[in-house]
Amino acid sequence: MSKDLKILCSDFYLEMSKDRSQNFSADNREHEKLLKESCTLYLGNISMYTSEEQIFELFSRCGDVRNVFMGLDKLKRTPCGFCFVEYYNRADAENAIRFLNGTILDDHIIHAEWDVGFTEGKQYKCCEDSDVGRGDFVKAAQAHDSRETP
Repeated sequence: MSKDLKILCSDFYLEMSKDRSQNFSADNREHEKLLKESCTLYLGNISMYTSEEQIFELFSRCGDVRNVFMGLDKLKRTPCGFCFVEYYNRADAENAIRFLNGTILDDHIIHAEWDVGFTEGKQYKCCEDSDVGRGDFVKAAQAHDSRETP
């Protein structure tokens, strides 16, 4: 099979995240195992004005959402441009990545990827650091958004 055909046959939205959580201390195999079993998504490049209710409503279209945890500035406790969406089952989370990754919400292109699972404290970041270690997609999306803003 040609390389181009393999790309068309693969579902790259469902591939494992290449980024490792900065707070994750286990080895790569354990990290990959947790990602393969996870029902939790990390969403980046979210508008500071997007509400938890908007995220819940949009991502509920792909299945039953257990929780939405909005990213907050750890000092100000204000929205910080990311969140975690936790589903009850893996199939619904896969559908969310497949169908909602790249969706525009509040004039921002949402980036969805797998996360090993939400733990208390992950939602608190400094706004400048909210997408550290999450790849270049968020930076590219922000650059794209800033070019379109008059």
